Parts: sequence; structure tokens; C-alpha cells
Amino acid sequence: MQPSDVSTPSPRSAGPRALLSGWGSAAGTVLGALAAMVAVAALGLWLAQATALPGGAFLPVVAATVLMALGVPVSLDGSAGFLAQAHAGIAALPLSVSLVGALVAAFCFLRPLRLRAVAGTGELLGRAARVAVLWVVALLLLTRLARHSFTLSTGNGVTDQLGGALGATPTVGFRTGVPATVGFGLLWLLVVLALAFAVSRAAPLPAGLLRFQAAVRPTASAVLVILLAYVVLGLVAGVVTAVVRGQARDTFAVVALALPNLVWLAFGIGLGGAWHGHVNAGIGLPMPKALSSVLQTAGTRDVTLDLGALSRYDGRVWLLPVLAGVLLLGSAVVMAARASRRVGPWHWALRLGAALAVTMLLVGVLTRVSAGYGLGLLGVGGGGG
Repeated sequence: MQPSDVSTPSPRSAGPRALLSGWGSAAGTVLGALAAMVAVAALGLWLAQATALPGGAFLPVVAATVLMALGVPVSLDGSAGFLAQAHAGIAALPLSVSLVGALVAAFCFLRPLRLRAVAGTGELLGRAARVAVLWVVALLLLTRLARHSFTLSTGNGVTDQLGGALGATPTVGFRTGVPATVGFGLLWLLVVLALAFAVSRAAPLPAGLLRFQAAVRPTASAVLVILLAYVVLGLVAGVVTAVVRGQARDTFAVVALALPNLVWLAFGIGLGGAWHGHVNAGIGLPMPKALSSVLQTAGTRDVTLDLGALSRYDGRVWLLPVLAGVLLLGSAVVMAARASRRVGPWHWALRLGAALAVTMLLVGVLTRVSAGYGLGLLGVGGGGG
């Protein structure tokens, strides 16, 4: 065969194939992340017996839970004409759903790039843009699904009868706004992709950023090791609790919806941090006894949630600083194994300390939970919590 007989694909023929491959990879990232999040949210809500919600509300609640896991605010409001008012609000991140979605999204996005050391800025931005476009489409579909209305009882028989007679039965519904959904959803995606490149050893970077990877990646991966180690230990503790103490269904519901919320809270308290809060009544799902006891001691007043307060109900909480210290030491070993020998140990210690400070600030924000409701008819309060 003569050299002139060798055929090579022209840019015109290779372009469409590359474009289709790029969109296919983006679709895989979006579908994989959303499928994982929907599966975990549905499992947790099923275990929490949310299938018993009236009016076919299970699927809308699953969609709303997925959006909440992305940081999207879900608004709750209610009314019964001009006679009744129902007020409710909730702000929480089901971090189990968030974490699973983030891990799957990062894996699917980075997998096609795993065999490369360098990638162009335009190529990476193009991949991210395609994922973002499909992500927005998926968010809009979830927004349309995440809406439902419930009829509520005031808890007062006379008030309920009066409301029914006047056609003013209180109802409360939840929904999400399109601008907030798109904004928070895209922010979540961009943060996940940025963290994936900051942590992964195999993720290619543009040539201009290669000089930063030796300084950033060992520290970021060390912090990730700590957070994931707490999740694994919490999962083991949840399984043991379900087997030993019963309430397996409710315990696994907490694991599927809010395991990082609890274990990262324990991490912060083990480092000497403090949270503030209260609950007026039972939490509903099983929580560590010391946690629920402290939060219910002051009624409607906030109490401080720290090692001292928890130890009054369970002395074993003093193991939290020990656990935090052991995992910090382990993460430092991981960082040292990946760190450049040209940088002194004190520099790495300072970097790890700064990374942990930022991480704990984020944990403090992400583990916040706020929920409440109130009902009234013709000026008569019908309950609240």
C-alpha cells in the first residue's frame, strides 16, 4: 500500500462524532447523579413511611428532597381563603442525598479524562457547559414535579368543624421557584466539579494550573478523607444501632437522609465547636439520645450543643475529641504521602489547619436545620411547633 492510500478522518467527519460523544458523556453525568440522588431520597423517605402521605404526595416529596439536597429553598405556604392562615417553613439539607450525588457526578465527569495528564481550558469549560445545560433541564423538570398541597388539621375539633362549615379548611403546600432552583442547582454543580478537580489525583488540569496541584490536592484530599471516614463510621454505628436497639426502619431512614448531618456535627463538636438550637417536641426519627435530650431541655429557648452539654446525658461523648484527633493524624499521614518533599512540614500543617477551618465553617452552615408551622382560624390559634 502506498502512503497516499492511507486514509485519515477529516475534521468534518470527526467533529460530529466528538460532539455526540461530548453530549453523551454530559448526559451520563447528569443522569447518573440524579438517579443516585433520587434513589437515596426515595429509599430514605420510604423507610420514613412517606408513602403514606395523602394525595399521591410521595413523588413530589422525593423531588423536593432532591432539590433541597442541592441547596434549593423549598417554600411552604398555606391558606383557607381570607378566614384562615397556615404558616410553615423548612430549611435543611439532606446531606446523605447531597453526598451521594456529588460523588457520582464527580466520578462520571472525571472518568473520561482519567488517562490524561493535561487538558485544555476550552475543553474542560466545554464539558462543564454541556453538563450545566443538561443539568438545568433536569432541574426544571424536578421543579415542576416538586409541588403539592396538603389539607391540615388544626388539632382543635371545634376549629376544624368551623373551618369545614365555612369552606376554610387550612391547607399547606410546598413548591420551589425556578430562579432559585436554577441558581442554587448550578452553584452546587460548579462547586462539586471544582472540588473534584481539587481532590482527584488523576484529574487533568490546564497547563497554567499544574503548578498549583502540588499545593492544593494533598490538603484537599486529606480533608476529604476525614469527612468520608466519619460517614463510614457513622454508617457502621447506624447498622449496629439498628441491630441492637431495634427501630431498624427509622434508623436506616436517618442514615439514608441525614447521616453526614449527624457525623459531621460530631466532628465539629469533637474539635471543640458548639451549635445552638432547640426542639419543641419529639424529633420524629431516632437521633442519638444525648442530642435529642439536650435540644429538648429548654423548650423554645436555644441551648448550646457542645461536649459539656452532651456529656451530662452520655459520658461517651468524650470519645469524640479522641476520634477527631486520630482521624486528623491519619489524614496528615495521607497528606504527607502525597506532599512535595520540597515543602516543610510546618507549611503543610498550616495548610491543613486552614483547610479544616474553612471546612468547619461550611459544616456549620450545611448542618443547619430549621422547621416550624403555625395555624390559625378567625384569629384562633390552632397549634404550632
